[in-house]
Order: sequence, then C-alpha cells, then structure tokens
Amino acid sequence: MKPVIDELEKIVIDFTAKLNSISEDDFSSKPSAIKWSRKEVLGHLIDSGENNLRRFICGQYETPPPKITYDQDFWVLSNGYQQMSTRDVIDNWRIVNTKICNVLSQMPVGNYHKMCDFGDGKLLTLQWLASDYVKHLKHHLNQIIPKSFDITYP
Repeated sequence: MKPVIDELEKIVIDFTAKLNSISEDDFSSKPSAIKWSRKEVLGHLIDSGENNLRRFICGQYETPPPKITYDQDFWVLSNGYQQMSTRDVIDNWRIVNTKICNVLSQMPVGNYHKMCDFGDGKLLTLQWLASDYVKHLKHHLNQIIPKSFDITYP
C-alpha cells in the first residue's frame, strides 16, 4: 500500500499547483452543454474520492462487505461544482485526497485484503481499490491537463 500512498501524495502536491495555474475561464469552460468542464471533472474526482474514502473506512469493519454505489452524473450535478469557485473545488480535491492518504496510511496490513462491494455485486479488495483509485485519478487528470500521465484506463 505504501507505493500507492506515496504516489497519491506526490500527485496531490504536484497537481494542486498545476490546477491553480489554470485560468478560471479555462477551468469553467464546457466543451458542450452535455460535457463536463475541467472544474466538473475535478468535482467528479472529489465525489469519487469521497465514495472511495467511505469504502476504505467501512470496508475495514463492515460485514457483510459494504455496498457503496456512485451515480457520477447525479453527484456532479447535485454538488454544483460548475457554480463553485475554482479555488474551492481545488482545495476540496486536495483535502479529500489528503484524507485518503491518511486513512490508507493508518490501515492495518491485515485489512488490505478485506472486501468491498463496488455497487455491482463484484467484491474487490481494499488494496485493489486503492490502486485503481490512483489510476482513475490519473485518467481524469489527463482530461484536465492532457498528457500528464502515460496511462490507459480502464
């Protein structure tokens, strides 16, 4: 788990600065009426982080394994990221990912292989979820700042 935590910590530090260098207009511009702006993509990463944070915590003690579902379009719309200040969205993203690093750092090794229901009945280990979370994060950061990572997801 340590390599995942270290990578996530580095991404949070590096990208907080990079995201803060994007102009408000560029961050809020929507490619079309039905596509997310960069701000909404980052909002999606906040929501993903909050849902995964719950998985990382509840997955350690709930039996049967928790079933935590996530409707991304509903969450992004409900949170109103497009109307929020860019600074608030970036700060929220940084804070939720810092919390994830803290939770993963505190997780006993014996809990890495505990299971969580991703919402579709498929049980996944907390360690797999943590690794996949970072890949998912990189995928969407590439949408905000193209070619930041050499990754194909999923």
